[in-house]
Amino acid sequence: MQPYASRIDEATSELPSVLFVCSMNSVRSPIAAALARQAFPGRIIARSVGVNGGKADQFVHEVMEEIGIDMSVHTPHILDELVANRFDLVITLSDDAPDAVAKKGLEAGEIEQWTVPDPSLVEGSREVVLSAYRELRDGLRRRVRTRLEPLVSGSSQSH
Repeated sequence: MQPYASRIDEATSELPSVLFVCSMNSVRSPIAAALARQAFPGRIIARSVGVNGGKADQFVHEVMEEIGIDMSVHTPHILDELVANRFDLVITLSDDAPDAVAKKGLEAGEIEQWTVPDPSLVEGSREVVLSAYRELRDGLRRRVRTRLEPLVSGSSQSH
């Protein structure tokens, strides 16, 4: 099982950095950050935060474990807790995130808004809800790999 996050000395790192931001840092942004770390191990710094505080989501643990990522240590964090202020790429994943990112005044090489559904709003049986989480995970997995590949490839060629 891959750990959710590995320690990298970000102050001295020349790795490209990406920040994922959603409403509560309990579903969309931590999934995206974990997928980025899984796709590009040791080649990217991927962080996630929420606009507001949330709590850990059991369905996230379950669907990420299915692909070998242990999210049990994830603790939701909010934008105001960020220590780093500079990211190569900031990706917002909820409607309230772009304004919050603008107000925070982060230095970002690029800022992108991705429209992705919030599976925690899906109602129905356990299987229906899990299916929504899996769809989010799989959609983010493809999108994260496609978007971050040039960022990661570009950095390794310049060293």
